[in-house]
Amino acid sequence: MTLPAGVVFATVQPSEDGAQPVYGCVTHAGFVALSDTFPQWPTLREVIEAGALQTLAQAAQGKAADLPHGAFRYLPPVPAPEKIICVGVNFPARNEEYGDGQEAPPNMSLFIRFPRSFVGHDAPIIRPRASEQLDYEGEIVVVIGKGGRHIPQDEALSHIAALSLCNEGTLRDWVRHAKFNVTQGKNFDNSGAMGPWLVPFTNAAQIADIRLTTTVNGELRQDDRTSRMLFPVARQIAYISTFTTLVPGDIIVTGTPTGAGARFDPPRFLKPGDVIEISAEGIGTLRNTVEDEQ
Repeated sequence: MTLPAGVVFATVQPSEDGAQPVYGCVTHAGFVALSDTFPQWPTLREVIEAGALQTLAQAAQGKAADLPHGAFRYLPPVPAPEKIICVGVNFPARNEEYGDGQEAPPNMSLFIRFPRSFVGHDAPIIRPRASEQLDYEGEIVVVIGKGGRHIPQDEALSHIAALSLCNEGTLRDWVRHAKFNVTQGKNFDNSGAMGPWLVPFTNAAQIADIRLTTTVNGELRQDDRTSRMLFPVARQIAYISTFTTLVPGDIIVTGTPTGAGARFDPPRFLKPGDVIEISAEGIGTLRNTVEDEQ
């Protein structure tokens, strides 16, 4: 596994029977557990709320790994966020992919996902019994560190605590079960993934123009750069905070490039055994396999 530069934070489940999830730092040697060191912060969500990611980084310096790689599994980094808000149709050609003849809208499309719809890095995402049209969408995740309402766009990036990655798995036929909403097709249990870790956000260059790719079984399917977003991250934060108060730990899933499986002719939906890898410069790689619902 290739780690990005600097300290990264994760939530993991130790393999030991009866062990509870812990948070800490991922290193080349394994995982440095820090939950017991900071009992005032039960999860990374409370760490983010306290603005204490740097405190964790300092505490991890010089510590040996508590868990070697292979002795834990990754969970979505931020447990129980108040909100997961996803941005749709946010890259050039994505609007044309829909084939409805409509021009790109002046405002962004948004929808909500539930935490239960995501698994962590290296876990299987689940194709449900209800549909065989499970699709991938590689996206960059923004985690809010400083909350607010009516956040000005020129101040929006200062409200970010960290970055991560998302496979925003979608059941294509279930996003057409109703006239307007896509909620059903976006929220099947364990149909998407998030992680592997949180990369602290320190400057605008981390998100301004980085490459985002998705491969399926090693084949490049999606490939674009954040500089080409129709609605940049700062505008997303400003727009969303117009109608809802953002709070620390909230997650914004910022949009996927062209190349999802549904847009091929014929469509190329995910099937059991497939391996999906979503990568972004400076953040890392989120990898998952696919299994059928039992």
